[in-house]
Amino acid sequence: MVNLVAAQKPLMLGLMKLAGVQPYEVEIEPGTVMNFWVPCETIKKPKKGETITNIEKPTKPVVVLVHGFAAEGIVTWQFQVGALTKKYSVYVPDLLFFGGSMTDKPDRSPTFQAEYLVKGLRKLGIEKCVVVGFSYGGMVAFKMAELYPDLVQAMVVSGSILAMTDSISVESLNRLGFSSSSELLLPNSVKGLKALLSVATYRKLWFPDRLHKDYLEVMFTNRKERAELLEALVISNKDATIPSFPQRIHLLWGEEDQIFKQELAHNMKE
Repeated sequence: MVNLVAAQKPLMLGLMKLAGVQPYEVEIEPGTVMNFWVPCETIKKPKKGETITNIEKPTKPVVVLVHGFAAEGIVTWQFQVGALTKKYSVYVPDLLFFGGSMTDKPDRSPTFQAEYLVKGLRKLGIEKCVVVGFSYGGMVAFKMAELYPDLVQAMVVSGSILAMTDSISVESLNRLGFSSSSELLLPNSVKGLKALLSVATYRKLWFPDRLHKDYLEVMFTNRKERAELLEALVISNKDATIPSFPQRIHLLWGEEDQIFKQELAHNMKE
């Protein structure tokens, strides 16, 4: 039986090309590959007799859109890409263990994700950028801004925090009625996916169980590695630090955010 979510990928590819981006695979180093959606105009097809596709530097200000935990990059940002590509060079990465991005390295920390995302951006010729991070991607974006202030000029962060401390993790999970981050963010059943969507979305949209099942099969791959990412996400309260960011940071929050309440945003701003 055809997976309805997988069957839409060719359509998504066509629509995103019309919007101005297409997929491009970057070998960061042996054993580590990261998939990016990059501006179509930066990809130069090989000349006759050549086999290597050349990538050119962006010509417009760069915006990097970093996805959350429940979907890969272009699925998360598909509705924003077209609105941005006229004025900006838009790059949409798949973080490691999402989409086509993989590594044989054992590290699973947000710092590791940030370091390898930056390596990929450098290989694409990006020298300055504005980073937009959603949820898990926001934590990776904060690490990028902290470690690479020469690269990250400014940030927009939505539904995310500086770091997932054990106290925030316990409070959020208890309030939402989940025993672990994996139970919430790595559902293995239609019921579990519906529970995630019920707390992660504001408008409650109805989809048939078949579509939920197909989404689980396509979007929740690399389950072992993603569970390890969630384990590495939580740090002790005593290890939490507040960096001094030189960048302008814009916090964009949903009034009804059930995972990270507005109070956390106000505390973070202070």
